[in-house]
Amino acid sequence: MAILEIREWGKDDVLLKVCKPVKELTPKLRTLIDDMYDTMYDADGVGLAAPQVGVLRRICVIDIGEGPVTLINPEVIETSGEQTGNEGCLSVPGKTGIVTRPNYAKVKALNENMEEIIVEGEELMARALLHEIDHLDGHIYTEKVEGELYNVEDLMEEIEGEEE
Repeated sequence: MAILEIREWGKDDVLLKVCKPVKELTPKLRTLIDDMYDTMYDADGVGLAAPQVGVLRRICVIDIGEGPVTLINPEVIETSGEQTGNEGCLSVPGKTGIVTRPNYAKVKALNENMEEIIVEGEELMARALLHEIDHLDGHIYTEKVEGELYNVEDLMEEIEGEEE
């Protein structure tokens, strides 16, 4: 397994491109999925999409602490509710911003065996699903930020100051 280079917003146009569907899961793509998990865990992320590591294929991996979920050619089939909160991205290091997204998401995709699956999630899982699928369509969460981006370190200092 390998740790891949995470592409950064503002430095790499690959993040702004629409990904191509996966027609066949080749050995190279299987290795990519494994490497994406290694990269996501190494960076302390909860999700990673293939364009974030420079590959324009409709693949993303998610693990919000409930076990890994691989999504190939995902499609959002239902959303509901609303949540507003801080959101960050491995491709926008050290930054966070307030984003409103649906509180529930239902996604149809293929798993690593190319079998159709349905993944549903609320709160963080819904946010992760929609965030990663946005990447596959060439969108970054910064497009949805309400107000400005904040430095994570500044925000943490502010929170710690309020607790004292």
